[in-house]
Order: sequence, then C-alpha cells, then structure tokens
Amino acid sequence: MLQARTICATVVLAGVVLAAGAVPAAAATAAPARAAVTCPTGWGSGAKSDSDSTATPLSDIRTGRHDCFDRMVVDVPGAASGDLGYSVRYVDRLYQDGSGRHIPVAGGAVLEVRVAAPSYAPETGEPTYPARAGHPLPGVNLTGYRTFRDARFAGSFEGETQIGLGVRARLPFRVLELPGRLVVDVAHTWTAGG
Repeated sequence: MLQARTICATVVLAGVVLAAGAVPAAAATAAPARAAVTCPTGWGSGAKSDSDSTATPLSDIRTGRHDCFDRMVVDVPGAASGDLGYSVRYVDRLYQDGSGRHIPVAGGAVLEVRVAAPSYAPETGEPTYPARAGHPLPGVNLTGYRTFRDARFAGSFEGETQIGLGVRARLPFRVLELPGRLVVDVAHTWTAGG
C-alpha cells in the first residue's frame, strides 16, 4: 500500500513540475511586442524635379524594403550630391523617349522616373547598365514588397535614363539626392502608421 501511495505521489509531483516548467517555456517562445512605427508624412504625390545633369553614367538600379516605404536607388558613381537632375511623376502610361512606344508597367499607378544621366559611356556608347528597353530591371525582384509591383527599363536617350516604376496605388513619394545616387522612396500608406 505504501508503494502505491509513493507511486501516486511521484506521478502527481512529476505532473506539477512539468506543468510549472511548461509556463516559462511557452512564455519564452512568445514573440516580443513590436514597437509602433511612426512613418514620415507630408511627401505628397505631386511631381518632383531638379534640372541639374551629369555625363557620368549610371551603373546600377536596385530596390529595398523598409518599415514605412519601398525604395529604389539609382547608382551613379562619381556624381556629386546635387549634380543629379531628375524628374519623378505619376503618369497614366509610360511612353519611351525618342520612339514614343508604350511600355506596359504593372500596378495600380505608374511613376515615371527620369534621371539626367546616361546608362551608357558617352565616349563610346557602350552600355554601363545591362538593361533592355521594355524589360524588367536586371537583378530586381519585387516579391514581398508592400508598394512596388513592377520596375521596367524604358531606355536611355540623349543622356537621360527613363524607368517605369509600378506601384500599388498613387501614394506619396520623396526623392533624395545623395553623393553617387538618386533615391526614390514610395510610402506604404498615406497615414503616419507603418
């Protein structure tokens, strides 16, 4: 009889220990609460431009995801801050400079991004960026982006490079000129919350 009681007490005690150990383990695997993100507002969706230009050719176009916006970066190594001219605006359809050919761009809205820098070496005409007109930007994969839907190379004509950026909707954007690059950020929403 004593043996039966000892076995029962051992089973009950083991159950209490297991139950007590399970609570901290469950609590340890819970994800920490994420701090609220406050996003910049006030960018607007109107056209933005700068009339500067450079003969320095661009070398790459890349994208990135952030808490509040999706980002496209046009790399123009050697261009000083403030030397890059640009025009960024929403358009109904993207038309290639020179030919006037329509280039389809997927998304709820299309941002036409013009950078006053060629995508070829001015002295030789050799391409410095391996893109083809009407095709997606090489090396850019927009899977998982909240705002960006498509990115098409329209071409480089008379020293200016043209890109079509398809976005989810007509959302606010900003343009930043930094040494050696032009940055276009498109917000995820119109509100300050991420």
